[in-house]
Parts: sequence; C-alpha cells; structure tokens
Amino acid sequence: MKTKELASSLRTVISILHKSLRKQMYSVNSLSLTEMETIGHLIRNTTLLPSELANLTRVKTQSMSQIIKKLEELEIITRTPSTKDGRKVYISLTEYGKQAVEKTRFDRDEWLTEAIEQTLTLEEIELLEKAIPVLNKIVPIN
Repeated sequence: MKTKELASSLRTVISILHKSLRKQMYSVNSLSLTEMETIGHLIRNTTLLPSELANLTRVKTQSMSQIIKKLEELEIITRTPSTKDGRKVYISLTEYGKQAVEKTRFDRDEWLTEAIEQTLTLEEIELLEKAIPVLNKIVPIN
C-alpha cells in the first residue's frame, strides 16, 4: 500500500472510531467538538484564561465566551477572578465537570474494551499494542 493510500485508510478508520467513541459519551452528548476540546484543555492545564482557551481551540474570543457561558450553565466549569488583576478571570473545571469527564472516559474505555475483546484475536490485540507507539509518533500532543 502506498503511503498516500495508507494515510487515507488510517484517516477513515480513525474517523469512524472517533464517531463510535463519541456515541458512547452519554453524559456530554449535547456538547460540540470545540466544547469538548475546551474541556480537554482544562483537564490538562487545570486553569486557563478565556483568551488562552480561545487560542488553544483556534476560535475567536467571542466564540469562546459563548462556549464558556454554556459550560458554566451546565455547571461543568467555573470562573475565578484573578487575585492579582481584577480584569482577568480564570476558567477551571468544577467537581461535577471532573466527574463527568471521568464518567465519559470510563464509558468509552468500557465500550472499546468490549469491542476489542469481542472482535479481535489475541494476535490482532498484540499487533494493536505494537501499533500504539507508532501512532503516538505521528500525533503531536498539545
């Protein structure tokens, strides 16, 4: 298989897997991809300014304001004023938001575990294990 065909096949299967995993996210099913990406950045960074979140998710600050408003209404995030600069507000996950993320991760892991165990042979599982480090090489982690 040529590299371009490999890339296309890989993109297709990853896209389908991503959609299948997304269907397992019962607790946050009404969230957009950008909203979920915003939550992901807060998991990795604990607290961020709205401008930092906008930059990381590649959206305008006005759009990020709407995302923050929705996530705050859902009690997933909270705003905390800066003690050093009253104009700045830090965004972080609430305890409920952290629990929702953990529940979602658990649900997706359970679904994927079952899918692997029911559809793959032991040899295929071993091959998949060997593929993970290779895939990690081509994926930039933010």
